Parts: sequence; C-alpha cells; structure tokens
Amino acid sequence: MDSTILSRRDIAFMLYEWLDAEALNKRARFADHNRETFDAAIDTAERLATDLFATHNKKADHHEPHVVDGKVRLIPEVKVALDAFSAAGLMAAGQDYDRGGMQLPVVVDKALAAYFTAANVSTSAYTFLTMSNANTLLKTGTPEQIERFVNPMLEGRFFGTMCLSEPQAGSSLSDITTRALPDGEGQYRITGNKMWISAGEHELAENIIHLVLAKIPGEDGKLIPGVKGISLFIVPKYLVNDDGSIGARNDVALAGLNHKMGNRGTTNCLLNFGEKGGAIGYLVGKPHQGLANMFHMMNEARIAVGLNAAVQGYTGYLHALDYARNRPQGRHPAQKDPTQPQLRIIEHTDVRRMLLAQKAYVEGALGLVLYSARLVDEQNSAETPEAREHATRLLEFLTPITKSWPSQWCVEANSLAIQVHGGYGYTREYNVEQFYRDNRLNAIHEGTHGIHGLDLLGRKVSMQDGALFKAFGSEIRKTIRKVRGSVGAPDVAPVGYADIGKELLAHADALERAWQALEQTTQKLYAVGDMNKTLANASIYLEACGHIVVAWIWLQQALLAAASMQHGDADFYRGKLQACRYFFRWELPKIGPQLELLASIDTTTLDMQDVWF
Repeated sequence: MDSTILSRRDIAFMLYEWLDAEALNKRARFADHNRETFDAAIDTAERLATDLFATHNKKADHHEPHVVDGKVRLIPEVKVALDAFSAAGLMAAGQDYDRGGMQLPVVVDKALAAYFTAANVSTSAYTFLTMSNANTLLKTGTPEQIERFVNPMLEGRFFGTMCLSEPQAGSSLSDITTRALPDGEGQYRITGNKMWISAGEHELAENIIHLVLAKIPGEDGKLIPGVKGISLFIVPKYLVNDDGSIGARNDVALAGLNHKMGNRGTTNCLLNFGEKGGAIGYLVGKPHQGLANMFHMMNEARIAVGLNAAVQGYTGYLHALDYARNRPQGRHPAQKDPTQPQLRIIEHTDVRRMLLAQKAYVEGALGLVLYSARLVDEQNSAETPEAREHATRLLEFLTPITKSWPSQWCVEANSLAIQVHGGYGYTREYNVEQFYRDNRLNAIHEGTHGIHGLDLLGRKVSMQDGALFKAFGSEIRKTIRKVRGSVGAPDVAPVGYADIGKELLAHADALERAWQALEQTTQKLYAVGDMNKTLANASIYLEACGHIVVAWIWLQQALLAAASMQHGDADFYRGKLQACRYFFRWELPKIGPQLELLASIDTTTLDMQDVWF
C-alpha cells in the first residue's frame, strides 16, 4: 500500500476516468491545464500533506491550543505546515491568475484539499476557513474590501473565519442578538458574543478576518425579528491601514476556548465583540442581506464538511486495511490444528465484511463530494445557460446530502476501522480512535442531520415546483438507460466476466425501483397538508435519499469499471465492482422499511410528549 492517507489510484479514477476533469481544459478558464499540470498540483499536495501535516496530527491532538498571557498557543508544527501550504500557492489554487492563483477547476482543488484534510483535519481547517472567507468576499465585497482583506488572505498573510452562532441561538440564526450600529463614518460598531468560532484566535497569521452576522436595529432601536434583519460584516482582529499595514487591535476579545472531543488542534473560541465600545465592522453588500451573502460561504462549507467526513473515513479505512493485512490472529473455522500458522486477519470473513463496508461507504462518499465539486465547475463554466442551470439545480438538491451522508456513514466506517483493530483500536497508540473522534464532529458542523433533513424535504424537494428533484431524477434515469444500453457490449462483459452485465442490470433495476419508491413516498408526504407531519421524520428521508444517491454513484463507477478491466489493473476494477455489489445487496435494501415508514405518515416521535420521557 503506497499511502494510508488516501488512494492516489482512486483519486485518479474519480478525476479522470469517471468525472473527466480533463474535458474542462477545453474551456477558456482552464485552457492552460492538462492532466500533467493537475497531477503536479496533486503531487505537491500529497507531499506536503504527508511530510508536514500528517506528521503532527497526533501531537496536535495531544497538545491542544491553550492560552498563555492572553494569547493562544499552538504547537510550532502547525505554523510550519501552514506557511508551506501558503508558500506553495495553494491558498489561491482555484483563483484567477491575476490574484496569484492557478485557475484550477474546483473538482481538482477539492482533490488537493482531500489530502490535507485526511492527513490532519485540525491544521487544514485554518486553510479551508480562509479560502471560504475569501471566496465569499470575492462574490460580495467591494473592490476596496477585496484589496484590503482578500488579497492578503490569498497570500496566506491573513486568515479568515465565519462567525454565525451565538450562545443563546445555536443554529437558529433568526435569534441572534449581535448588534451593528452605524458610527457616522461609513463603518459600524459591532457588539455581541459569538460561539463555536473555529480558528477564531491564534498567532498563526498577521491578522484574522472575521465574517460576522449581526443585526442593524430598526428606526425604533429594536432588532428586526427573524433572518430578515441580518447583515454581514467584516470585522478584522487588527484594523488595516490604507497602505495595507497592520493598525490597532480591534475590539474583539477572546472569551474562552471550547474543548472538543475531536479536531483538538483547531482553536475553537467564544469571542466577545465590543467590550470597549464596539468593534469596527465594514458592511458587506447591502443591509439586511447578510444571510444570503453568508450562504456563499455556508454552501461551500457544507461541501467541505462532506469532504472532511469522507476522507476521515477513507484514511481510517486504509489504516484498517493495512492493519488487517499485517496482523496475524486465529485460524479458519474449519482449521482445528493449533500447530498451523495463524492467519492474517484479512483472511477472516467478518473482517472482510467490515473492510468492504468501509470501502463502500468511503469511496461512495468521496465520489459524492467530488461529483458535487464537478457540478460547481459546470455551474461556473458550462458553455450554455441551460447546462449551467441544470448543474445549479443538481447542486442545490445534493448539497444537504453531500454534507450529511458522509457525516453519518463515514463515521460508521471509522467505527468499523476501530473494530478491525480490536482492542488496539481504542487505544491512543493507534490512529483510528482519533479519526473517529475527529469525524464525529462533522455530523454537527454546518448544520445537523435534522436541519439538513428539513432543508431537503421542506425546501429543496419542492423548490421551483419540484424542478430540483426532477433534475436529479433525470440523471438517475439517464444512468439506468446507459446501463441497459451498454450491457452485452463486448467492452462491458469481457471474456471471463460474463456475469458482470447481468449483475449491472440487476443493480439498475433496483435503483429504478428505489427512485420510484422515493417519488411515491414524497408525493404522499406532501399530500398530507400538515408540514409538522410531513417533516416529522425528515432525517429518515434524508438518509434514504442519500442511500439512493450513493447507489447511483456506485452504479456509474461500476459500469465504468466493467468496461475498463480488460485493459489492465483488473484487481482495482474488481474491487470497485465488489463494493458496488455490496452497496446494492447490503445497503440499498435498507431504504425499503424507511420509505414504508415515511409513507405511512408515522407520528410516533411527533406525538411523544415531554413529560412521558
């Protein structure tokens, strides 16, 4: 095994064989690129991730950020790694040339990010938040704001955050109380408290640029109820002078550090704004459009959280696979002679079951995330408005699934990785227990499963008279037609593998039945007329829909694997086919009872009363 961080072979399969990233080079923005330039960028990411990020992952977990004389201290390896990341130009990898970028497609940029996140999710968090912050301001900020705050972030001199949650509000952004008062000088004075701010305070960069949601009071001096009153502000840790130099400390103070079960190397803060009269903030966009502007960052963050979850599961799987191939223990049930050598545990059927489940989860999840990233490229650069609109609809529909499905099932993969290790798996001497702890946070980051279930069933499915739902349904049916039209062709059923085509047909039939059942269940849920009942079990709807989406991804990969295996690398492609087989036989059938329960409009949980607990 070349690496226990990620499989370079699988990255290449997904980028080039499945998602055809090279086809993007025909578009003007990416015309300077080819597979060699993409691979060179991935080489750099893999090298830095292996040499500088993975090497301090455990140390950062053991030595959490702490406060000394009012300043947050981290282990020195974090800054060394981040400086190297910035020096390689990776903070701006997807940006325009005139901003110091490489103009890489989003799907390739996410492949780079996958290496850093898999190697060290805590240290890579500083890069992800900075790039997301910069991307948001590039879309919504003024030229002066971009010059003053964004360009230094792309250079790696400034880092960025997003400040949404508050102690009393949590995910309910309509209930935030942070205030922004105009000071008569074209600026605002920000007062309030923010909670769960990752990378909110440190000494890793010259400055920290906070993007803060706050409410501008109405004429009566009261905060406007709901999300309509929310505006977005740039609030830097240090003010930035007109010449770009660092000015005075802004009125932003660290109130404390949160100590989490995972991602321990990332500072996670409570921040107080305005203890000394009001932090200076700069309005981004128009007043009362803050949530819409911040959604640029939030949607990007949701895909990134899905990526985090997928690759944390992936590296756990590779560690478990490596362990299973090298750990001798026990003998086959039919082997009764204790004098015979012990088997490597990968020879035991139940260990293979656990490894195969992990493979199905993590490769399916990574495929889902990279497909979503490929949709962003289509959304931004497809040649026709119709193609861009179709990509936008698919991406809108998939975003809650792309965030939530990996966050649920790749944690399960991490749990299985611990189980493969046996007793060693839950000791700190082995890495898999940390991967589980780190990954468990992703089910909460950027919205819980419950929130995304409500988003999917309560909004995305019905948006534009169901156009998003129908758009994805058309992709499902397109793949089914492709399977049925391909099976029997010589390149899909090469000599010696005659049963592959029959199995792919069976998978296509199962996928069609699953999607039809989802369509019917969705219609029944919306026919109820009571949204409390319709959405009572939205999390189960999200899970079932996610399983169908990942089954669709596996079917696409399996069809490609069947057509490619006669050209070499047969073991790799057989592995793809077997993981697809596992998913369709072991995982997709789980949605049957779920959809039956949903279609029955079950109100068991809705009817439960507080006092009955």
